[in-house]
Amino acid sequence: MPPDSLRILLAGLVDYAGLFPPAALPMAEVAANYASYRGSPDAWALGRLIVPVTRLSELSDSLGGERPSWRVSALLGEDAPNDTSIIASWNAAMDGALVVDTVELRASTAAVVPALAEQLRDFTTYVEFSLADDPSPHLDAIARAGVRAKMRTGGVTPDAFPSATHIVRFLRGCAERNVPFKATAGLHHPLCNRYPLTYAPDAPMGEMLGFLNVFIAAAFARKGLPERELVHLIKERDPSSLEFSNDSIRWRDEEIGIQQLADARTSFAIAFGSCSFREPIDDLHQLGLL
Repeated sequence: MPPDSLRILLAGLVDYAGLFPPAALPMAEVAANYASYRGSPDAWALGRLIVPVTRLSELSDSLGGERPSWRVSALLGEDAPNDTSIIASWNAAMDGALVVDTVELRASTAAVVPALAEQLRDFTTYVEFSLADDPSPHLDAIARAGVRAKMRTGGVTPDAFPSATHIVRFLRGCAERNVPFKATAGLHHPLCNRYPLTYAPDAPMGEMLGFLNVFIAAAFARKGLPERELVHLIKERDPSSLEFSNDSIRWRDEEIGIQQLADARTSFAIAFGSCSFREPIDDLHQLGLL
């Protein structure tokens, strides 16, 4: 068994998004994978299944007559009212088994957030916005509306990955406003380093963020660790710099206790979406952490 601190950090952390690049798997394979992961010894680290609202019927069709008890996060388009009608009809047809209880969408401006929040009040809602600009207007609107934030942490090209400074700015902004968040894309590996950006044999290499870096930094940001140290933590590559025990996580000279960590995971640093569940988990096994 992993130490309590690592188990708390990873519990339900990985939302499975196998439909999306670079995996881009067909729906039937994604559904079969998710069912397999839920029955595996590592199922405790698995979160929701991520499906575009336009493909919900394809998901239920791929399962035939089976109706497993899955929680689904639906990605919405630009027409939130129509999308909520689609979800309501689908949830009713699934009769309480497969349930969309969470939605994710992008907000082009902070001004649209209040209306979106009102339209989506029946769901846990994550609002994505660009990290390139000052996140304060979006985060202020998100906090006032009582919804959650979402940051994009990568993609299939080097320029899709935000800087450590931008990640820390987002984390600190969420912590200051007590806004829960999730991340998506690019967090395939535990620690920051250079990796292939796709699964192609000739894939370009790029600097990728690590999910341990991001979520441990989130917990420390909530604790009040200074920005400069958080940037160093986001860039950390050395696995020996991290110590997991039943009482705390230590990063170099900094420590966060298990209760603070549990509070952060429960109500602040919620999950990340990944097109692979096995890759992040297998990397942890290879590091000897699981």
